[in-house]
Amino acid sequence: MTLDVHVRDLRYFVAVAEELHFTRAAERLYVSQPALSKQVRALERQLGIELFRRDRRGVALTDAGTALLPHARRVLDAWQEGAAAIDTARSAQRGTLVVGMSTSPVRGGLLPAIRSRFTAAHPETRIRLRQVNWEDPTAGLADGAADVAFVWLPLPGQERYDWTVVAEEPLMVALPDTHPLAGRAEVDFSELLDEPFLALPESTGPLRDFWLALDARGGRPPRIGAEIASTEETYEALTAGLGVCLVAAGNVPLLTLGGVTARPVRGVTPSRYVLAWRREDGRRPLVRAYAQACRRVTGRS
Repeated sequence: MTLDVHVRDLRYFVAVAEELHFTRAAERLYVSQPALSKQVRALERQLGIELFRRDRRGVALTDAGTALLPHARRVLDAWQEGAAAIDTARSAQRGTLVVGMSTSPVRGGLLPAIRSRFTAAHPETRIRLRQVNWEDPTAGLADGAADVAFVWLPLPGQERYDWTVVAEEPLMVALPDTHPLAGRAEVDFSELLDEPFLALPESTGPLRDFWLALDARGGRPPRIGAEIASTEETYEALTAGLGVCLVAAGNVPLLTLGGVTARPVRGVTPSRYVLAWRREDGRRPLVRAYAQACRRVTGRS
């Protein structure tokens, strides 16, 4: 029998096996505990056997889990060596800078302006844009697929990154044109507490919490109408009446294409859109140069 098990699944399994505690393992992996539990259950179903015993006393490895653990560690070690080899090959491609993003920074021609300023100083360098969906809130930084990325704060594992702020914008609520609040000039967030909300995937952790405005709910859990992982999915869910969502003022044009309106919201924390990079890459010349170009374009140098 052939089993196509992902490296991520083995990493999750090893973390739980070493911590024997799902919450601590989730913190170590920078994922949510429910998402980790779901993924481990999926691995067990794929293998057709339980790897952990779960009861009120805690978590323990089964015989199958104990048998798998040393092999999983060897696979992860081998993959780490492979990833290091890839990093070496990537560093040799000094003429390419990969810029990740999940939402295109359409604000006032920002991206072309940064590219123009950067390439004027580094004409030999090629910029490659990498668009990802919202399941990866770091837009490729976490797995090394991007050198810098336009992302929203807060990030999972935020202490791993540095950034320069691109925009700080008030939040608005996007809702169908037919919604009772669509005719208001402004909405107080307290009026939205019972509304179904569109939510980012659980893998986005603190970013999902931010766009659900958990800090403004006074402990009341949000109603989730649907999960969305792209601008297109958000627009479709809004027009279908599946829920409402908070949106940064600069992104409103991406959603108000017909059948959707947006209104200012009182009582919520403004958003921060940033250009981020891994902290250990902060001294790389191309990363520094792109960040400096961004600061000059945004007037934050």
